[in-house]
Amino acid sequence: MNQVKSDHFHFDVKKIALWTFQIVVTVLIAFVFVWYFGVHVTSMDNGMNPQVRNQQTVLVNRVVYNAARPKRGDIIVFKPNGNEKDRYYIRRIIGMPGEKIQIKDGLVYVDGEKLDASYLPNSIAQPGLAEEEIEIASDEYFVLSDNQYNFEDSRATNIGNVKHSDLYGKAWFVPSISRQFGFIR
Repeated sequence: MNQVKSDHFHFDVKKIALWTFQIVVTVLIAFVFVWYFGVHVTSMDNGMNPQVRNQQTVLVNRVVYNAARPKRGDIIVFKPNGNEKDRYYIRRIIGMPGEKIQIKDGLVYVDGEKLDASYLPNSIAQPGLAEEEIEIASDEYFVLSDNQYNFEDSRATNIGNVKHSDLYGKAWFVPSISRQFGFIR
């Protein structure tokens, strides 16, 4: 009878060890997923309205730019000039490394050619720094707000071009119960 109890106990230890291993692996996978894809920031302005409104939470993909370069039209999250004490900004990439950007007559020009993109405002009233042609360095991006009345983007001196090293990640999802719930385009 003692032998039966011992075998039964041995069987339970194996079950518990397997169960514990499965829990640890699941928690590890969840941690990695949340760390890279579930990190969130809160928008602190209406710069990306209507995509993202003030005080809305946005999920950020932190791994995508380790595998691929950002593209024109991507909505990125960054801290201007790498200032760790500043808040996160959410803006759209308009100019790519090596390009020349200018805003004249309310339109965006890339290397002298008018940029036609559905996400651009019909007319940009304040060209800011981009009134004169700006050359983007090989590790920088020119970003604009979707909301043309928000001037806190690469047109402003306090933000300027965004260095690749200052990118936090790509904004990809609004997990809100409001009508903006869903993927960011």
